[in-house]
Amino acid sequence: MVMDHKYKSLESVRDALSLLVYPIQLVVELPGAMSDWFNESLATRRKLQEEIDSLRTQHFMQQAQMQKFSALQEENIRLRELLDSSFEIGEKVLIAELMSVNLDPYKHQVMINKGELHDIYPGQPLVDAEGVMGQVVHAGPYSSTAMLITDTSHAIPVQVNRNGLRSIALGSGTINRLELPYIPNSADIQPGDLLITSGLGGRFPPGYPVATVTAVQHDPGNAFASVVATPLAHLNRSREVLLIWPGQTTVIETSHKLSFENETAEDEAATDNSQPLAAPDAAEVTGGEAEPAEQPE
Repeated sequence: MVMDHKYKSLESVRDALSLLVYPIQLVVELPGAMSDWFNESLATRRKLQEEIDSLRTQHFMQQAQMQKFSALQEENIRLRELLDSSFEIGEKVLIAELMSVNLDPYKHQVMINKGELHDIYPGQPLVDAEGVMGQVVHAGPYSSTAMLITDTSHAIPVQVNRNGLRSIALGSGTINRLELPYIPNSADIQPGDLLITSGLGGRFPPGYPVATVTAVQHDPGNAFASVVATPLAHLNRSREVLLIWPGQTTVIETSHKLSFENETAEDEAATDNSQPLAAPDAAEVTGGEAEPAEQPE
């Protein structure tokens, strides 16, 4: 031992013995190593599976949110179109949403979520961002029923925008078809003509787009031509509609109204510097929604 300690004469023997014992050590430690590796693998696999489940759940939730965002984006576009049309219209308007649609093929009626508590009245015009949709036929406290212009019992006075020719557009019972049965054969009307409300009868204000003439047939044996038109309003697609109070001015929020009037005033000043600019009417600038002045007859 002294010689080994001093001269390390047995070191080669120890190296040889350690080389021989190493496999035995591996065999002895193998069960423990395998157990640790197995447990670590299970833990890692469980953690990865949990992460996968979590990511899958997040993915599904994000897909649902994306669908909702798409719907909100389309709704935002429709509402912007409605607001733009309200500026063009000029009358006081109220946005309403469709609650249900009458599935009877012979009755083109819809239910909206506004009623007498919102000053809705029977006969009130109904439009969307493209054109006239119909009129209210029944007003309840919280909801109302409106008849579309394609209903077989509906008629609306119209005129050709190109030359002022007046007629009546009757509902045909088909969602994309109106008929003008009282147009003389000699009348100046042709496909592509725009039909607008004439204002006769006092129910629909004048100037609202109604339909576009799609077909004109002249029969020498009949006194009247057969005229067919297609409504401009999205009667089977619109979810939001505008209710109109004829003769009443649209009231919008103060900031938007002042901005709109300032832009209009600047445009008028650029066109004619000699023309004085009218100040905004204080009665119209209310800073919020306004109640209608009186119930139309």
